[in-house]
Amino acid sequence: MNVIKTEIDGVVIIEPKVFGDKRGYFFESYSLKKMQEHGLDYNFVQDNQSFSANKGTLRGIHFQNGDAAQAKLVRVCSGAVLDVAVDLRKGSPTYKKWIAVELSAENKRQLLIPRGFGHGFVTLTDNVEFLYKADNYYNAEQDRSILWCDEEIGIDWQVKNPIVSEKDAAAPKLSESDVNFKY
Repeated sequence: MNVIKTEIDGVVIIEPKVFGDKRGYFFESYSLKKMQEHGLDYNFVQDNQSFSANKGTLRGIHFQNGDAAQAKLVRVCSGAVLDVAVDLRKGSPTYKKWIAVELSAENKRQLLIPRGFGHGFVTLTDNVEFLYKADNYYNAEQDRSILWCDEEIGIDWQVKNPIVSEKDAAAPKLSESDVNFKY
């Protein structure tokens, strides 16, 4: 696997080695041993999957607060998304900075997002299946969101009028949030 550093420390793109022939392809989507060889030592405890039927569906910016924070390893197995990680760690040199990476069934890239980050994505195609591993269990009491279009963060989602849930549409701005991550 190839690990590509991004402008934000700790957020990395992972490109698996893909073996293909006339029948199709094979790749390891996750290997604890190979992750550890690259200094990426996470204990993933939960797998999640979502499906978005329509292009332009936006999910985010989501995170879990406090001790419930989650690192995530995300990928797409059908379709394509623009995946976004936002540094929410107060005191970080990249606080409020974000990174956007296209993840698709075709490119097979994955994004590793450490704890202390908000996460979201917008679908670039119809019929998107999105998979992610988390290193902490879901905790409803600590589940949080930040408004996807918060000007203070200024994410370029590359879509106009995205389809968002009522929850995401009503999310607070960062300045009104109780996010408590520290660098």
